Amino acid sequence: MYYIIFDFEWNNAYNYATKSFMNEIIEIGAVKLDKRLNIVDTYKQLVIPHFTRKLSSRCKRLTNITNEEIKENGISFKDAFSDFARWGKGEENVFMSWSNSDLFVLSGNFLQNFGAARVDFIKNYCDVQKYCMSFISKEDNPNGNQVALERCAEIFGVNFDTEKLHRALADCYVTAECFKKVYDEKKLKGFIHKCDSSFFERLLFKPYYITMEVSGSFDVYNTDLICPKCGGLMDMPENLIMQNKAFKGDTTCNYCMSTYWFFIRAKQNFDNVAVKTSYIEMNKKRAKRIKNERKKSRSR
Repeated sequence: MYYIIFDFEWNNAYNYATKSFMNEIIEIGAVKLDKRLNIVDTYKQLVIPHFTRKLSSRCKRLTNITNEEIKENGISFKDAFSDFARWGKGEENVFMSWSNSDLFVLSGNFLQNFGAARVDFIKNYCDVQKYCMSFISKEDNPNGNQVALERCAEIFGVNFDTEKLHRALADCYVTAECFKKVYDEKKLKGFIHKCDSSFFERLLFKPYYITMEVSGSFDVYNTDLICPKCGGLMDMPENLIMQNKAFKGDTTCNYCMSTYWFFIRAKQNFDNVAVKTSYIEMNKKRAKRIKNERKKSRSR
């Protein structure tokens, strides 16, 4: 079993085929660590962009990779990842990257190139950024924000050359040193995910708010309205409006007679719908006016 720490550099540019911007991998870097955390092998390969063609100015400025360098030393995406898969093969190997953004981009690139998001040669995955952050104190990260690799290296006392960062293999070396500083085999197991058939689909799935009252996975009229004051069940009105991606309506508690505006937001996740309901109590004058208006509309 090996720990394989990988990093990609990518080109964010316009894809004329899809008429949208995309992140296309242009460099692969990886280091292979044995159980004693010794680096036993490395991998480095430039990749010729197929969909975005030319490197963006930001990409060239950040990585110092040039179109000429890629033309001279690069190979196709399919050849590069076929070779990388052979280099990193192993059922028990754990692939690791600094945040899952590299894995997200890889899945997207696989979808573009092969028509499927699943990366078959990655059986186990760990977000080493999350793992390392679990060892960082609130004093060093008071807001709990994601910690950049450079900042983590500073906190852990890892020496690095800032001029060499943002090249794939160089970033892997720094990530490996940060990982070694806080390696705990037992704790690490809690951060390793099995990459089953749904793992990559879940990774690429973008949650969204449901805006239809009744859909295949959600029916707003089946949502219970519970009075915040007494816990009594309130009636769901028939006519709801959509406001800021929330279903809005008004209702009155059948027990304490308090009247509320309610807001229901339903977010479709990969395998569930998360429903959140909030309430704002109306003042008596406003509640009375709404009741009178409703009575008049019913009598017409």
